[in-house]
Amino acid sequence: MLSLLYTIGAFVVALSILIIVHEFGHYWVARKLGVKVLKFSVGFGKTIFSRKLGKDQTEFVVSMLPLGGYVKMLDESEGKVSKAELHRAFNRQSIPKRMAIVLAGPAFNFLFAILAFWIVYSVGIQDIKPVIGEVRSNSIAAVAGLSKGDEILEIDGKDVQAWSHRRLYIFHKALKAENVTLKVKSRRNETKIVTLNLQKIPANRIDAQLFSRELGIRPDLPLAPAMVGKVLDGPAKKAGMQEGDRVVAIDGKKIQTFAEMARYIHARPGRKMNVTVIRDGVRKNMRLTTMSFKYKDKIIGRINIGYKPTRIPDSYRTKIKYPVGGALKEAVGDTWLMSVLTLKMLYKMVLLEVSVKNISGPITIAEYAGSTARSGIVRFLMFLAVVSISLAILNLLPVPVLDGGHFMYYVIEAIKGKPVSEKTLQIGQTIGLILLGMLMLLAFYNDITRLIK
Repeated sequence: MLSLLYTIGAFVVALSILIIVHEFGHYWVARKLGVKVLKFSVGFGKTIFSRKLGKDQTEFVVSMLPLGGYVKMLDESEGKVSKAELHRAFNRQSIPKRMAIVLAGPAFNFLFAILAFWIVYSVGIQDIKPVIGEVRSNSIAAVAGLSKGDEILEIDGKDVQAWSHRRLYIFHKALKAENVTLKVKSRRNETKIVTLNLQKIPANRIDAQLFSRELGIRPDLPLAPAMVGKVLDGPAKKAGMQEGDRVVAIDGKKIQTFAEMARYIHARPGRKMNVTVIRDGVRKNMRLTTMSFKYKDKIIGRINIGYKPTRIPDSYRTKIKYPVGGALKEAVGDTWLMSVLTLKMLYKMVLLEVSVKNISGPITIAEYAGSTARSGIVRFLMFLAVVSISLAILNLLPVPVLDGGHFMYYVIEAIKGKPVSEKTLQIGQTIGLILLGMLMLLAFYNDITRLIK
């Protein structure tokens, strides 16, 4: 229960920060351009805080549901405006000014992402050393000439400080179907240059498993012991297995790692087996029958337990860190790469080249918020930067009711020489709400499907 409350709390904090940043962009630019702001609202539903501040007595509101926000400006379409204040009405502003105001929200989200990345790279963020621990035979990495123990020094001339340091760059090059050149140092301290051929990787295979599944490499890490994590309803729970148990043998076969245990169980669906665990220093024997589970067109065995992460020794760790100037350069670069990647993935989803299953909803975002918050402020800032970029791009889409939709209307107005009609605005708003509703339903469906699986 405490874990759930922590996750919800981290999610609310993250969402509130990003909403405030976005709406402050609209508010600040509107004020600077002489538009009167009537209301600055964070959240929807029942008001829990309200106060009027400033010369214009702008009402600042916090509502119960932190799932959005808005800035209400003086506008003749929403009520009568006195002659004395007509020049401060939003609808009376020039097209460039209105464009600037609607684009300010996404712009501030991009700026926030740069700031967050800048802080992260200035302070430093923990990661795994860029040393290869496994190279799958006949993989892209093996064909290129990479070997176990090789340390990655550079990718296309860019320094590599940690395993995930240039991951975004690799994704970017894979989507463009372009090769990358790696400078590596072998165990014998010999430097070599290798080229990874990324041209034949399908777009729908470019995801978090790109390195292990497509490139065929994994980081050098100690073998994880067969420690039992969460125990769900199923064979393990019925047999009396508990979180924290260490599996040491199955059917008399010695088990040392979690991967070894998983392979043994997966290969034996619907089979009885004897499992030996160590609990609080005491050896216990259990008898159970594995479940038969369909996974990727195969039937595998399962006992319904999760993996319990163990601490990675300091000798395998490193830190990504730059001086202030270098950190800013990295921050701008990562924000740009993340933006381009997001747009490319959305475009390929429209072309049906990438599965819409990649769209995550609030449940997934909440889980990441909770896990990164537990890992510390630096990791949480990194998470905020990524979500801030996604929020900016979502709002820039040319969909009515979003900032990008309003910008589209102003472009049409500039071309036609007159504003879009009220009827067109109403139809566009209806279409926009339907599209957003469908997107939310899809995101929830993906979240729930992932949880069930």
